[in-house]
Amino acid sequence: MSKSLLIVAGESSGELYGSLLAAEIRKAHPDVKLFGAGGERMREQGVEIVREISGAFGLTELLAHLKDLKQTFRELIAKTAQMRPQAAVLIDFPDFNFKIAAQLKKMGIPVLYYVSPQLWAWRAGRIKKIKRLADFMAFILPFEEEIYRKAGMPHEFVGHPVLDEISMMRGEQPDKNSFLSGLGLDAKRPLLAMLPGSRPSELKKHLPLFIDLLGMFKREFPEWQFFVPLAPNLKTEQFKGDFIALRELGAVIKKESALSVLLASGAAVIASGTATLQGALLEKPFTVIYKVSPVTFYIAKALVKVKYASLVNILSGGQVVKEYLQKDARPDKIMAELREMIKNPEYRTGMLSRFKEIKAVFEGKSASKRVSEIVCRMAGWE
Repeated sequence: MSKSLLIVAGESSGELYGSLLAAEIRKAHPDVKLFGAGGERMREQGVEIVREISGAFGLTELLAHLKDLKQTFRELIAKTAQMRPQAAVLIDFPDFNFKIAAQLKKMGIPVLYYVSPQLWAWRAGRIKKIKRLADFMAFILPFEEEIYRKAGMPHEFVGHPVLDEISMMRGEQPDKNSFLSGLGLDAKRPLLAMLPGSRPSELKKHLPLFIDLLGMFKREFPEWQFFVPLAPNLKTEQFKGDFIALRELGAVIKKESALSVLLASGAAVIASGTATLQGALLEKPFTVIYKVSPVTFYIAKALVKVKYASLVNILSGGQVVKEYLQKDARPDKIMAELREMIKNPEYRTGMLSRFKEIKAVFEGKSASKRVSEIVCRMAGWE
């Protein structure tokens, strides 16, 4: 029997996790045929990409992409019916992946769900659907264990794949000086990393803010330099005007690993998302921003049950990093926080100490390797 496995990722972070997982699976089973939805990083790890990822969307952006998502769904199911994989890994992206899982259930294909939907933040009732559609939940945040234990669903806290990425990057990336020099930056000058997010809707809101902030920051800290990393699957044509303005202010803009840039940085401004955990695990001082359309924010505020936006603060149960959301995401406010992080050693040390506490929760685990072991067992290969 030929071995095959379906992997479905629907946005940039999930696609990264899919690529790390694919690498581990191929180490254990070089003869396996991997296929699914993803992007360039998954393709580089030997996954046949049936459809490119569409990205993740805010509530007001979803309708414009429904046609593309329906086509992706049809092609994935057709390919799955043809390949008859022994198992499937569905990574996050719940509204789409739940529909995929329902079809896989009908085909009798075991489903491992990797990265739990944020049941602790909103729509907790989805646990019933997950239990019905998936055979196993591999979650990446420690406090999610209680949810799946109470539901009586097979589960495991596997750690966070960001640590796998950090480990891989440190093994491959040249030293900080060589990395900065290779990007045309001065290895002797401090670097401010400015991470706008991976979705077009995020860049639309955050790049103009970065332009205003950068002008202000340069006047006070002229010795610093700036880097804006872009997600590898991002289509950038619509942001040319913003890029020109940022480059005129001295920023380097490139499709580059956010982790690599964070590792070389002295401080960062990060759009809320996985990158906030990356910053904490790398022990880099940073502040969080996030802006969405007013309609999306209004609906989210009514539905979401958590006090904080960033993973770092949620994991800590209190404010470790300042969050500037919507109207509070103003250059002067962000500038005040950056000034405090740069000029106040005691403030910076306190923040980094809290980061070490978060890091301790995840150390000793390899999410990608563990998920590979679980899904290979589910497929009957172990």
